[in-house]
Formats: sequence, structure tokens, C-alpha cells
Amino acid sequence: MFTTNKISGSVRLALFLSASSVAMYSGAAFAQQETPAAEEKVERISVTGSRIRSANAMSTSPINTIDAVEIEKQQQPEIERVLRVLPGAVPGDNSNVNNGTGGAATISLRGLGSNRNLILVDGKRVVPFNTAGSVDTSTIPTALIDRVEVVTGGASAVYGSDAISDAISGAINFIMKKNFEGVQLDAGHSRTAEADAFTDNIALTIGGNFDDDKGNAVVSFSYYDRDPLLLGQRTLGNYGISTASGGNLSNFQQGVAPIPPTQPLCGQNAPNVVAPGGGSGTTIPTRVGIVGATGTSGQFRDDGSLVIGPTCSAFNFNPYNYYQTPSKRFSGTAIAHWDINDDTTVYGSFNFTNTNVLQQVAPSGIFGNTFMVPVANPFFSDQARSALVTAANNSISQLNGPGLTTWIDGNNNGVVDTPDSLLLSIFRRTVELGPRSTEFNTDQFQLIGGVKGFINDSWAYDVSLQHGETNRVNTNAGYTNVANIANALNASSTTTCNTGGAGCVPINLFGGFGTITPEMAAYASATAFSTTAYQQRVVSAVIDGPIDAVVSPFADTPLAMSFGYEYREESAFFNPDECLKLAPTSCLGGAGGNSLPVGGSFKVNELYGEGKLALVEGKELVDLLELEFGYRHSHFDTVGATGSWKLGLAYRPTDELLVRVMKQKATRAPNVGELYAPLTTNLDNADLDPCSVSNPNISATLRALCISTGQTAAQVGQVNDIVSGQINILSGSNPDSLPNEETANTTTVGFVWSPEFDSIKRAMFSVDYYDINIDGYIGENTAQEILDGCYELGNAAQCAQITRIGGSLNIPGAGVEAYTTNLSYIKTRGVEAAFNFGFDLGDMGMLDFAGNINKYLEVKSLSSPVSSVIDCNGFYGTNCNPQHEIKATQRTTWNMNDLSVSLLWRYLGSIERETAQQAATFEAFRQIGSFSYFDLATSYVASENLTIRFGVDNLFDRDAPVVGGEAGSTSVNNGNTFPGYYDMLGRTYRFGISLKY
Repeated sequence: MFTTNKISGSVRLALFLSASSVAMYSGAAFAQQETPAAEEKVERISVTGSRIRSANAMSTSPINTIDAVEIEKQQQPEIERVLRVLPGAVPGDNSNVNNGTGGAATISLRGLGSNRNLILVDGKRVVPFNTAGSVDTSTIPTALIDRVEVVTGGASAVYGSDAISDAISGAINFIMKKNFEGVQLDAGHSRTAEADAFTDNIALTIGGNFDDDKGNAVVSFSYYDRDPLLLGQRTLGNYGISTASGGNLSNFQQGVAPIPPTQPLCGQNAPNVVAPGGGSGTTIPTRVGIVGATGTSGQFRDDGSLVIGPTCSAFNFNPYNYYQTPSKRFSGTAIAHWDINDDTTVYGSFNFTNTNVLQQVAPSGIFGNTFMVPVANPFFSDQARSALVTAANNSISQLNGPGLTTWIDGNNNGVVDTPDSLLLSIFRRTVELGPRSTEFNTDQFQLIGGVKGFINDSWAYDVSLQHGETNRVNTNAGYTNVANIANALNASSTTTCNTGGAGCVPINLFGGFGTITPEMAAYASATAFSTTAYQQRVVSAVIDGPIDAVVSPFADTPLAMSFGYEYREESAFFNPDECLKLAPTSCLGGAGGNSLPVGGSFKVNELYGEGKLALVEGKELVDLLELEFGYRHSHFDTVGATGSWKLGLAYRPTDELLVRVMKQKATRAPNVGELYAPLTTNLDNADLDPCSVSNPNISATLRALCISTGQTAAQVGQVNDIVSGQINILSGSNPDSLPNEETANTTTVGFVWSPEFDSIKRAMFSVDYYDINIDGYIGENTAQEILDGCYELGNAAQCAQITRIGGSLNIPGAGVEAYTTNLSYIKTRGVEAAFNFGFDLGDMGMLDFAGNINKYLEVKSLSSPVSSVIDCNGFYGTNCNPQHEIKATQRTTWNMNDLSVSLLWRYLGSIERETAQQAATFEAFRQIGSFSYFDLATSYVASENLTIRFGVDNLFDRDAPVVGGEAGSTSVNNGNTFPGYYDMLGRTYRFGISLKY
């Protein structure tokens, strides 16, 4: 082994400083670390973010560490829920994401996206679950986790900048238990104070040594069951509260039930139909309008009559949605290693996980789809037919506008009458079909094998192979079949359709609840399927050791180097069925657009090297000054050659203080979804259509811009506003400008102080500044950004991205172009601080305090030079998921003998609605004040074999803030709040036991 000085001091620093931005430690965890056994294994110590073994192991980049003790305290069988508590992380996809979930659990470091951090298990990449390259952390067996190390501020030069999930924002390394012996059964149950939202988990782990302790093998099986929580099971979720007007807020505050429609015959007997002012305009009874013709919009009544004019009802879609999605998961993992001799170890692991997640939203409907409907449709009442014909003739000059047929004059008499057909935009909630749902059923496995050891007394090697696969089936059910409805509306009798064949059943949409019979519903409904397959193969080899010939004249430790090679193959395929492929909106009503196959692959060869050199060692005022450097060269068969590098200094004037600085450049090549996505129509969030009836102040300049994007002069200010906060977008890889790699420049500067006091024990304090600047980031303009760029800034390029049909942005074929391409930049700067200290209380045990606080100084993005800078620091809105300027955690733990009691304080700073959206937001929803949550955790070692745990999350039952239903994207803004950020379950009790033999 290579020689070293000051082994004892180095070990202590390695153990403290490798976790130099500790998230949450208990006193017991520190006590366990300071053992003689650690000194015996000093030559094997390594740090996440570096592949170099070093007796002077310390992190030049900030690292948050979560150990098994902390995971046990939180009693969370989902590791994502533990990680999202970290102040440097924001929620990704998770159990509180419903409309917009991918049926997975992801992590977003620094808010930069789940595809910009690298997920590792024992330093090996985890296979993604989708074409976007995101990793589902729910596949990682929580029962086998020894600790989690989160490198923030980038680690790309070491772990690579690949086309899947790179280390631009950092790396998360799950380190598993390697030498488990015995049998352990862990079981847990949680429930809210309302006796709902149950979760149950059980894990059985069996392990032991073999061949005279030369090897160890462990297997672990786990099962997890999470019950759903509907919005309708919480008072707040029962209301459709308007972010713009505050409609229904007072009813919620006063405990008044959602108000039914006040006008007679307007859906009073339909479930969840309410008065206008909070909810969706796709409602019951049906709303209709002739495409492109102002003054023709109206709403039917329950008796089949049609009233031209304002709407009389809205649909309260909230109660059907989930605050917590249901899930079932089974996982099996095996890990083994065997020492062939003193210098050679073979190792391997296998993991298989089956996950089933269900997402559910309100019943489907016809969301402004357009249909050519005969005026002689048999389900029009005489009054309705007359009202429609009169409205059409009054606006006859607006029919059949340029490039759009809205009227077929069946008898060529120049007026609209019964033999004709009209292109109608229809809004009707099809409650008779039941709620919409998507079931995500995923099988994932990963197999790793390798051999590692020592080439000689100084140099070590590690060679490994790995193969991983994800296979997923998505089932969409409860949707309307738009194509069939088109046939069913094209009818002149109640029994026969003009198109669609003998199986077609004419449908009655022109009345109240119940007009759709079971026979009509059977023909009008659709179930669709899609599959996703991902394969990942990795071959890697690394050698590391000292170069004795290179020693600083002011130090004793030689240069430590690591050299490696990695070859990867990645392939991903998404295949929708024929229903989902139908353009422009698939056959599924309310699914947001059509889907087309996505498929592609890439190969990459990478060479890397990194080094650590002690420049000065053991001198006065310089216990150690160490240089760290690294470079990684990657060659993709898609974007060609890319390079990443790092350069840093670690200065330790004494054993107790470390000052560090690191500069890194990282690159991320586009993933399969970003390179090969075909052009499709989808939905995206937006607040306001400036050219609609919702804008009463349309200037001459704005009027001209509205006309330039496809409106006629008569349509300006007259078309309906955006429906349910969403508009159509044309998305996919820009055919004229496929994305290239993005580049990040990262700087971190900080210090770690681990003083020794007589009265204060286990002390550690750290402060780190970080600056991440991503140039040419791969992404899409938001829909609202494009609208604002055109109608507020007058940018011709962004006006050209807008297409209107009939003056609308919601009619199929209309919308904005939001292609995936290289955009200008994302910038994130901030300061993160952490501390640990404790007191030994003698017979009263130990009292420990740990905390972590993150303050963002800047969170900005710019899509293009003609766009406006989007500032998300301390804001939420359509462009910004909630980005708290300050986020902190603090844990206080008392340990005495077999009893442990701990209190975790989670703090979220105040946050405001985006500045540009403040004026159009109800005053009470323009700001969310600071929030504090307190979680209590206790454990008691009842015997040598039994440990009992009890916990209470949200101890004081703090209610979530109210912001309405259009305050952000549907993936985070659900049930009038942000349930992934603020607790909607209420006080939750957790129970658990561990049996060990």
C-alpha cells in the first residue's frame, strides 16, 4: 500500500470531510464512525466525486451525506421523499404528482432537472426508465442502503457527461451494505390523522459470509403498497378555486359547499357541475360555437334548448384527482463479493423491480375539438336548431374564412339551413364514461459483474460489465374516442351514422347529464396502450495509485492518479398504439395531443484521468495544500467529441479547517428523447391569451399582433380564453436545428471547520458558495413565454411560432411551436451551509444538533436573445416551479441507552407569484409566506433482536397554502396548492419494527 503520514488525523478528516456538507447526522452515527476499524482500512477510503484512493481523502466539492440512521428516523420506504427534504434539492416526479406524472420518483438537484444529475449505486450508473433519460429512484432498495452521498456542483469530469443523466448539477451515489450478516425483517405502516392515505412496506434481508469469510452474499426482498388520496378527501380539494379571480375561495374559507349552477336546467343534476367562477369550461351541459364566427357561442340546457351567450356552468374537476397516487412495488436484490486471494475480488449484483403506479384525473370530455355536424342532427331540439341557424346566418360573412371550411352549404342556397353542416367547436364533459386514468406498469432489472484488486503494492484496478433494461406498459382508460365521436355526430337519424360503418352509434351531446347512454358510451370511449423499452450496457475499467516519482518538494505524499475507460451503449424506444398516433390529437379526448413512435440509440467511448497532488504538507500554517485535477474525453456517435474537466485546491491550515475551491466544466449531450422526438401536438400551461375576451384593454399595437398570428379583426378580443390553463403546443425535436450538447461552467468555494472542544462534541461547520452556468441548455420555450414574447415584446420570430384557427389557440391544429432545441442559458448561484455538534450528558445520554440551509442568490434562464430573462428565484408561476430562495432543515436528537427521540424542522422561505403574472392574479394568491413543518421520530431497542419505531410527520398539522388551480404547471399545481412542496396529507403517523437475528 502507498505510504502516508498522520494516519490518525487523516482518517478523522476523511470521515468528517468526505461528508463535508452533511445533511442530517445523529450522534450515534458519529460515534460509530470514530472507530479503530476505520484506521485499519485507511488505504481503501474513497470519496464520491473522485475515484482516487487517498489517505488524505477529503472532498474538494461539497457533499451531502444521509446515513442509514437518518433514513430509519424518517421511516420513508421511498428514498425520493428523504432526498427531496435536502435544501439543495427540489421535488421532481413523485407520489404527489398526478396530472403530469411519469409513474416514477425522480430527483432534481438545484432545480436543474432530473436529467442533469447522475444517479449511481455503488458508483455504477442506474438504467433510466424513459426516453428523457431520467432514473426512477424507487427501484433502489431502501433496506440495503448504507448511506447516500450527494455531490453538488458537478462531477462530470469523473463520472462523465453522457446522453442519459450526467453530473452537471451533481451526482447521487447510493452506497449499499456490502457485508451484511444475519436476517433482518423491517416492516412499516403509515396513516394520516384522517385514517387514510395508508402506506405499508416490508423488507426481508438475509446475508452471510462464506468460504472462511472470504466472501459475503446478501439478498433482500421488499414490498410496498401506497393507497391513493383523492382531492375530494380533503376540504381544499373539493373546490375549483380560480387563481385569477379567487372564485370559490370564500366558499372554502367559510365551509360553504361548491355552489351549483344558479340558472335552471344547467346541469344541477350532474356530478360536480358548479356555477361559473371556479372550474373548467368543459362542462355539462354542452357548450358549442361555430369555429371562426364570433357571436355564435352558447350553451345547451338540460332540456335540449340552446342559449347563445355566456356560460351558465363550470365543471369542478378537482375531486377526481389524486393528492397521493396509488402504487405497488416489488423488488428483489442480490449483492455478493468473493476474495479469490489477498489481491483479487470478484463482485456482482442483481436488482429486479416491478412498479405499478396509477394516475387519475377527472372524466374525459370533448375539449374544444371541432366536428362537422349536420344541422339535421336528430338530437338537436327544434329550438336549438333554430338558435344555431340564426346565429350562423347573423355571422355568415365570417364562415369559410381563409383556408378553413366551417360551413357546407348542402343545398347551395347561400344561407345556413337544415340541409347544411357546420364546423362546431364542442366542450362537453363525458361524466358517463367515468374518470380518466393512466396505469404505469414497469419492470426494471440491472446486472453488474466485475473484478477488482491490486496490481502491485500500490496500484489497484476495477473492471466491470453491466447491463440494465426497463420495460414499461402504459394503459390509458376512461377517455373519449374523438375519432368515433366524429362519426357519431355525423348522423341524421338516432340509429344510423353517415360515416363509421354499422358499429357506429349516434351520440347525443346536446342536453344534460345522462344523454349519453351506455351504448353510446361504449362506442364513444377508448382505451389506448403504449410501451417503452430502455437498454443500457456499460463496460468500464479503472486503475489508480501513486506515482512515486512525482512528489512536491514541500510534501511527502506522491501524486495519486486514476485513469479509466468507459464504453456505453444506450437505446430507447417508445411505441404508441394506433389510437395514440392519430393526428392531430389522437383518439383520446383530453389527452393533450397525439403520440408518435420515438426510437434511437447512441454509443460513446470515454477516456478520463484525474489526480491529486499534495503541494505542501506538514508545514507551519499549512497542514496540507492539495491540488485536484481531472479531464474526461467523450466521443458520441451522435454529437461527436466533447470534453469535461475540473481543477481545484484544498487548503488545510490545521487539522480542524479545510478551505476548498473547485472549477469545473461539464457537457451534456442530448438524450434519445431530445434527439429523436417526432413533431406532435400536446398541451402546455399558459395563463392568458392576450387576444381573447379576458383582455379588456387591447391596444392598436396588440390588435395588429393578434391579426398577424391568424385572427380576423372581428375575432380580436372575442374568442374564448385559454381552457383550464392549457393551450396546444407543437413539440418535438426541431427538424431545422437538432440540439447539440449543452455546456456548464461550475465554481464552488467553501470551507469546513471541525473544531475540538471539551464540552462540545462531534462538531462540524461548513459553508459553500456555488455558481452553475449552463450555456446552450437543451429545452423548450414555455407556451406563455412565446405568447408574451409576441404580444408583449412584439418579437416577430415568436409571433411566427403562433398559429390560430378560428382565432383560437385550443382548436386542434392551432397552438404554438415549442420545439426542443438549444436555448441560451440557465444560471444558478447560491450559498449552502451545514453544521453538526453535540453534547455528552453523562447518564442522560447524548444530545445532537444538525442542520443545513440553502440560499439561492440567482436562478435565471434565457431562452433566446429576443426573449425576456425569466427570474425564478423566490417565485412560482407558469414559467417557474416553486423555487424557494431559502430552504433549510434542522434536526435535534436525544439518545439515551436504548431510546432515541428526534425532531426534524423543515423550513421553506416565503415565495411570490412571478412578477409578470402578479397583476392577473388574485391578491391573496400573489405570495406564500414562510412555512415550517416539524416531524417527530422515536425508536426504542426493546431487545437484542427487536427495535420499535414511531413517528409523526407534520406534528402540528399545518395546512397547505391556497393558490388556486392555475398558479403553475399541472405537474406541481394540483388541488389549489403545490402538494409536492407543501404537505396536503396532514398529520401522519408512522409505525415500524425491525427484527434482527
